[in-house]
Amino acid sequence: MSSSESPARAVAHPPPSGDLYRAVWRWHFYAGLLVLPFLIWLAVTGGLYVFKANIDGYFHRDLMVVPAAQGALQPHGAAVAAALAAHPGTLRKYTVPASPTASAEVGIATTSGERLSVFVDPYRAQVLGALPDGGSVAWTIRRLHSLKYFGTVARGAIEIAAGWAVLLVLTGVYLWGPRGRRGGVVSVRGGPRQRLFWRDLHAVTGVFVGAALVFLAITGMPWSVFWGAQVNQWANGQNFGYPAGVRVQVPMSQQRLATGGETAWSLAQAQLPRSADKRHGNQEAHASHEDHADHGAPPATARTGEAAVNDGLDLDAAMAVFERLGLAAGYTVNPPRGATGVYTASVYPHDLAQQRVVHIDRYTGTPLVDMRYVDYGVLARWLEWGINVHLGQEFGVPNQALLVLACLFIVLLCVSAATMWWKRRPAGGLGVPPLPADRRTLRTVLALLALGGIAFPLVGVSLLVMLALDGLLVSRFAARRLARR
Repeated sequence: MSSSESPARAVAHPPPSGDLYRAVWRWHFYAGLLVLPFLIWLAVTGGLYVFKANIDGYFHRDLMVVPAAQGALQPHGAAVAAALAAHPGTLRKYTVPASPTASAEVGIATTSGERLSVFVDPYRAQVLGALPDGGSVAWTIRRLHSLKYFGTVARGAIEIAAGWAVLLVLTGVYLWGPRGRRGGVVSVRGGPRQRLFWRDLHAVTGVFVGAALVFLAITGMPWSVFWGAQVNQWANGQNFGYPAGVRVQVPMSQQRLATGGETAWSLAQAQLPRSADKRHGNQEAHASHEDHADHGAPPATARTGEAAVNDGLDLDAAMAVFERLGLAAGYTVNPPRGATGVYTASVYPHDLAQQRVVHIDRYTGTPLVDMRYVDYGVLARWLEWGINVHLGQEFGVPNQALLVLACLFIVLLCVSAATMWWKRRPAGGLGVPPLPADRRTLRTVLALLALGGIAFPLVGVSLLVMLALDGLLVSRFAARRLARR
């Protein structure tokens, strides 16, 4: 040490790059250990769900497709009446045919408490068959994708995996850095029998698919069980839950748009307006009772073709209002719930510009709220755009093709990582990368990882668990070394 260098300055020198590499490698390994099985699951199920329309069109063709132009369409009320005659119960929602060859879909809560989607030929008002609500093959794949079938804990695991996937890519990019070498940067060396081949394949695949993996992880987060739910509450906590830019100057109820069925993520907390109660002439007298009713319950009437109350619009009259307003084909109508309920029409097509939700007064047909994608705030528009791309809808077939390629490469990324580890691991051990000589480097990497844990709390909890396990592993290794001396 020169005379100009104090011991304090010597300690303050940055650790060597080899230590940083080891620290990053160690936590890249842990991240992979956590997420690889989940990433394969998400890639396979997500790649399938991209073709949801094709899948349902194949498996449920007899329910969803009818011969075109068989004459004039029957009144909407006739289609609903046929569905209720076949499956007695209460009307929950009605989806108009999206094309001349599409059936109408009637959502019913049966008298036994079951929720069904009944498909009706709109030209003959003839029931074609029924499925449990959300029971199509594509919807089954979607619930498998999110692990919704397996409860909250499993969905939390998916959220953790998505957060760690981002950290996995960031640490992987650092490890991929050339550092003066040419092989394994954009080319693959060796053959399949060699670990070098799988290391290079993993690195090259990762650097090309990394951006797509981060994008899919982040745009999938809005659906997550904890982070997504909390952000949704926060993002929709103002202006009655409607997007920024929409000025709602009508009385609002405590009923939520999402209770009527699937809605845009940005509208999950949106409240429904109130109709003026023409029967009783006093809206406020009935508002409290209806606001505290069971919001998950079906509408109060099972009848169609006649009003739920004598002076209200029937379904066909309400549909005529929505048709005059020009909603995109395939929109869904939810009937009013209670005396101050509203008719709601919503449509979420692939073209975001046509996304729209309209509420009308159940007695007069007056539009109370009319929301479009352009009315959303900047954050909501970006989120909905990302979700639309995530679902493979924004750019049509090219969007689907890119997503499928990304999913295939993610599977290859995971398989190559597992194979590389298997070839490297010592007999009877996990093959955890060695600790850096300078522990300060490890603390630096952990501090950076902690930032991700703050942004995604469940990831932060899993980081603490992994840190504790790593501490136990280090202690056990140190004890073995002392025993050998």
